[in-house]
Amino acid sequence: MPRQVDHASRRRLIAEAVCHLADERGLEGVTLRDVAARAQVSMGAVQRCFRTKEEMLVFALQHIGERISERVQARLVRSPAQSAGTALGHAATEISLLREEHRAEARVWLAFIAQAAVSKALATTLKANYSTLQEAFTRLISEAAEDTDRAAPLDPQREARTLLALADGLTTHVLIGHLTPHEAHDILHTHLTGLWE
Repeated sequence: MPRQVDHASRRRLIAEAVCHLADERGLEGVTLRDVAARAQVSMGAVQRCFRTKEEMLVFALQHIGERISERVQARLVRSPAQSAGTALGHAATEISLLREEHRAEARVWLAFIAQAAVSKALATTLKANYSTLQEAFTRLISEAAEDTDRAAPLDPQREARTLLALADGLTTHVLIGHLTPHEAHDILHTHLTGLWE
């Protein structure tokens, strides 16, 4: 009797191989042959899971986004009684990918962002990820603003966009060595504190 293949698991395995190769070589160094070798599957197995390289890259990008979202959720669950402002800080810290253990993920994320400038499929996936994050940040900022005595009203959607851009910028600056992770955390913390003053 033929062995059953778990296609969802295989697709995740291939996505992980894409991420490892992208971390080592950038996306231009990701070939179907090398992905198959890294995932320890045949070229045919890769082609059965993904019709094109672009489809494989889109899935890998979605895989990274899901992994980051799961980490954000896990961080929020660990402290369920926190304020909306604290939850926003935890979420922004997680998506900034500033910790050493997330350095490879940050390199891969930025490789995908760069490639999205010339790939409509990747750009569409990234826009969807950012829209989801922006909605969550907007909600948290709105909730946190209700609990402050801030003199001027906040525009939660504008502040959410600003925070997302700041997070990506800090990721880049840490990766190229312009800022240390500690300096980037300080910038992020100062920005978040300033929202409520």
